[in-house]
Amino acid sequence: MNRRPRAATARISDDQRRARLARRHLLHPAHRAGSTEEVADALVGLHATDAATVYLSACARLAEPSAGDVDRALYEDVSLVKLLSMRRTLFAVTTDLAPYVSSSTARAIALRERATLLKHLRENAEGHAPWDERRLARTEREVLDALAARGEATTAELGKDVPALRETLLMSPGKPYEARQSVGSRVLRMLAADGHLRRARPRGSWTSSLYPWAPVPQIPEMDVREAKAELARRWLAAYGPATEADLKWWTGWTLGDTRRAVADVGAGEVELARGETGYVLADDDLDDGPASALAPWAALLPGLDPTAMGWRGREWYLSPDHVPALYDRAGNVGPTVWWNGRIVGGWAQRTNGEIVWRLLADAGAEAGAAIAAEAARLSAWLGPVRVTPRFRTPLERELGAG
Repeated sequence: MNRRPRAATARISDDQRRARLARRHLLHPAHRAGSTEEVADALVGLHATDAATVYLSACARLAEPSAGDVDRALYEDVSLVKLLSMRRTLFAVTTDLAPYVSSSTARAIALRERATLLKHLRENAEGHAPWDERRLARTEREVLDALAARGEATTAELGKDVPALRETLLMSPGKPYEARQSVGSRVLRMLAADGHLRRARPRGSWTSSLYPWAPVPQIPEMDVREAKAELARRWLAAYGPATEADLKWWTGWTLGDTRRAVADVGAGEVELARGETGYVLADDDLDDGPASALAPWAALLPGLDPTAMGWRGREWYLSPDHVPALYDRAGNVGPTVWWNGRIVGGWAQRTNGEIVWRLLADAGAEAGAAIAAEAARLSAWLGPVRVTPRFRTPLERELGAG
């Protein structure tokens, strides 16, 4: 698996990185994709914590944007699956990539989630019967049996078949933030994290988070080290050159695992604009073509978009001065406006459907016309659908309320 690393001679400018981003992230109009699966693979997964993000991220990169094509991938062909994985975040990945994501990242997270769930069940459950590993395993078997009979069902519907799901957890008792949680919602999410269930088509529009559950075949297990290497290889192909810190942050791995994966794919070193060491694949010739060869381009990307959230170090495409307006306090990015590979502002959809935006930096008249065209393109495929990001940011709130 080891390859001879590239000599540390090449220097990659910010302009070169932005040109690579335009092409490899399918943001330039000449490089848009023909299917949702192509988009998901190009980005090594789509953020799926907010149900709408998968649709908005995919359609921003599709030559012919269509919520129906995303529906097809998620719920008809089931060629896109959602896994609790990198950074304990929900990602939608293709079935080709899923075994690598599962073995490299998701399975370890599922083990930690199970330990946490058992702790909460033992300490916080308000039911009459105590919870332990045996009761949890028995409840999970009953859920899977009920789903096999029903085909698909919501958590509430399954609670009619499996009464234990209707119990509650009293979290932080006696504290000002005391709250009750459904045992059913926690158990169903646990079964999904373990790869037994998938989220089926939501009840309502594609922006809804009210979805039933459906059984799904288990994802094949792989050697963990091999899976980490393959995930790192795909990520570097899409996001490289990037630093060790970028890959560690994006995956949520330890520093040791990150370094081992970089070595296993034989990544070579390059110098980045701020004197940092970046890594690229050994067979990456670094020549995507100059930025000057690309026609000027604009993009409107949603909150949590994989490009905006792709690197820990973002100075080459985002001014630090714009972070307070575009990110929430937890570090979640809101809807962003891009011009030639830089974030230059933010956008929102108002209740009347209008797409509005504000530039945080002077980008010129040409940018204004291109951004307006992208806003019209977005409005056209959204039609009557209204989208409010799950994680709201200061600029998005202000624009949306106007």
